Amino acid sequence: MDLSRPWAPIRSPLDMEVVRVLRRTTRPLTGRDVARLVRTGSQPAVNAVLRRLAEEGVVHADEAGNAYLYTLNREHLAVPALEQLADIRAELERRLRAVIAEWEIAPVHISIFGSAARGDGDTASDIDLFVVRPAGVSEDDPRWRAQLDELAKHVRAWTGNHAGLSEIAASAVRRLRRQQPPVVAELRRDAITLLGPTPDDLLGSRK
Repeated sequence: MDLSRPWAPIRSPLDMEVVRVLRRTTRPLTGRDVARLVRTGSQPAVNAVLRRLAEEGVVHADEAGNAYLYTLNREHLAVPALEQLADIRAELERRLRAVIAEWEIAPVHISIFGSAARGDGDTASDIDLFVVRPAGVSEDDPRWRAQLDELAKHVRAWTGNHAGLSEIAASAVRRLRRQQPPVVAELRRDAITLLGPTPDDLLGSRK
């Protein structure tokens, strides 16, 4: 570890992908195992990351015949910080749920969808939220609007990304169930429910 540059172990998104894979298990994994489990990255690229992380001390590399077996070095000073970074999306979900739980007007449903739910967004991507407004609440209700505005401000402050709010009235859910536009399939496939029924229960199960 280079103590003058303690951030050096992580140089690319693939580095974090490798850390995510290794932190989920204590079982030693080969480079091929890790390459199979990361979401992106070729086996040569994954092997290069594993070798460099082993040099940094973040990863243990033990010879096993013609291969190496890799495990995360959980005693390394940098690993708690890396694990915190790996858990950022879960922390975002926790904070959103906490804010929504305090709303004066509870939504019928609210979920994260799009790139934020899939995990393939970037700094230019919105944090997309699907919100179902309860019956009897006007779209222009100042209390309702204040809640959504506050939520959008929180998302911006916490992530640096804008919140993309897709809001519908509870009365429009039946139309979505009937028409099944592409967004319905996207919600059922990717959405992370923050409050209310799951997308399958709300919009109809897959056929």
